[in-house]
Amino acid sequence: MKFKKKLPIGIENFSKLQSEDFYYVDKTMLIKDLLNNWAEVNLFTRPRRFGKTLNMSMLKSFFEINSDKKCFENTKILGEKSFCEKYMGKFPVVFVSLKSVSAENYTKACDMATQIINGEARRFQYLLESDCLTDYDKDAFRALLKPDMKEAVLCSSLRILTELLEKHHGQKVILLIDEYDVPLAKAFELGYYDAMTLFIRNMFEHVLKTNDSLKFAVLTGCMRISKESIFTGLNNLKVLSIADVQFDEYFGFTDSEVKDMLEYYELSDHYDEIKTWYDGYRFGNVDVYCPWDVINYCDELRINAQAQPKNYWSNTSSNEAVKCFVQQSDKGTVRREIEKLVAGECITKEIHQELTYQDMYASVENLWSVLFTTGYLTQLGKTDTNTFQLAIPNMEIRKIFTTQIMAYFKKNVSENGEALEKFCNALKDGNSERVEKGLNDYLKKTISIRDTFVKKQMKENFYHGILLGILGFQEKWSVSSNRESVDGYSDILIETENQEIGIIIEIKYAETGNMEAGCAEALKQIEEKRYEEQFVEEGIEHFLKYGIAFYKKQCKVVLANIPVQAKVK
Repeated sequence: MKFKKKLPIGIENFSKLQSEDFYYVDKTMLIKDLLNNWAEVNLFTRPRRFGKTLNMSMLKSFFEINSDKKCFENTKILGEKSFCEKYMGKFPVVFVSLKSVSAENYTKACDMATQIINGEARRFQYLLESDCLTDYDKDAFRALLKPDMKEAVLCSSLRILTELLEKHHGQKVILLIDEYDVPLAKAFELGYYDAMTLFIRNMFEHVLKTNDSLKFAVLTGCMRISKESIFTGLNNLKVLSIADVQFDEYFGFTDSEVKDMLEYYELSDHYDEIKTWYDGYRFGNVDVYCPWDVINYCDELRINAQAQPKNYWSNTSSNEAVKCFVQQSDKGTVRREIEKLVAGECITKEIHQELTYQDMYASVENLWSVLFTTGYLTQLGKTDTNTFQLAIPNMEIRKIFTTQIMAYFKKNVSENGEALEKFCNALKDGNSERVEKGLNDYLKKTISIRDTFVKKQMKENFYHGILLGILGFQEKWSVSSNRESVDGYSDILIETENQEIGIIIEIKYAETGNMEAGCAEALKQIEEKRYEEQFVEEGIEHFLKYGIAFYKKQCKVVLANIPVQAKVK
């Protein structure tokens, strides 16, 4: 078999990716575009797992003095010979990532930040031998190596480092700060947000404002934090968000890039499912896929050709924004809007991209902005500068929504023990009318899945989940889902307390709205597949067969006309 390059799962170091022969989707023309569309301070905001860190590592590898040109072999940027001669390997580069500043309190967060500065400063220990630096300069540098660095020194550390590097090299410095907003997110979560905001603001003011040693700076993050909060007085800041056309193709994989990757790994047959699950994001004027998802799924397909798409991106976060959004569904308007989104429709909303963490969850209006900037919603168009048509981008994100919808539904079920008991008693008693009424009451209170985008089976799975969510709180019952029987898999099998009664439930979604026909089909399947044999084998003498059909927020329940007592064979 012909050798294929390794897929770079979790590889964010550009030099390593290239030197160890990983597959690389070429984004090197970002380098030239960055210089041609120059700004002194550039902030790129993109959702997580869209290649921000790898691009920052690429910038470092290109610009840094004595950089290894071999890293850029067979890349597009090397075709720009005059540009490379002018800029490649010509600058001192300071690169810090703040993604690991995640601590339980402010003091420990500062300790972590100190370690990061210590680590970066150690790369430049040659400054201690520099003939261009005074003893005072060298003392200032030594302070950056101390693990017990004072907070005042920490705030000015990047400014000091850039000044000393320029003095030694006689060349202005490029500064790269990756994941600038992670410390702020963690601080907000754990209650020291004000202190961390002040610290980050002071650090940025020192190094980014009126710093003559700076060639330019690039920052990345998920959120664009309000200028008043972090970037006070920083008039040289250029923000490049997911709504901006400039640099739109450099974060995420384009359709042609995905096709090329699939062709290389002989996986082109899986294009449609990859597009359905992981495409749909629109940055500026370009449609992109989530790179993390595409790479992970391709890697699994190489091992197992039958591997099914799954949520890779969602498993790297708590999905707190979606959770908070779904919890607002008690408000009628919000519930209808969520239902429209899950149905594959779009919602027109005004987006505020400049928020503080304190503002993010303060209102439903702000939540729309958070969902957009963090990648849970994407834009399909604009009506004016700040008003976007928003939609769920793909199947993966849709599943995040439905998962949170189900979790919220289960929480509500658990809080109403009386209604739960009535429903379960009706089910056990064979009272199909009361079962139907109870289910319809539940459906009225939850968010419906009326998505024309998904297959019938997926709709049935949703209602299947609703029933399991209700029954899961009946602790004395044994509830099985998709249990193998004689001739197939039954939807739900229930053994009541002490195996008194066995209950068989088969679920259908009535695409045309004919729920009576759906119930009849469900009961026919129970008979043909002989699902009751499970109970007969276990000595359960009494069993009930329910056919349940759903359509949007309605259901029909029919109980099979069978003898109450079934004789054991």
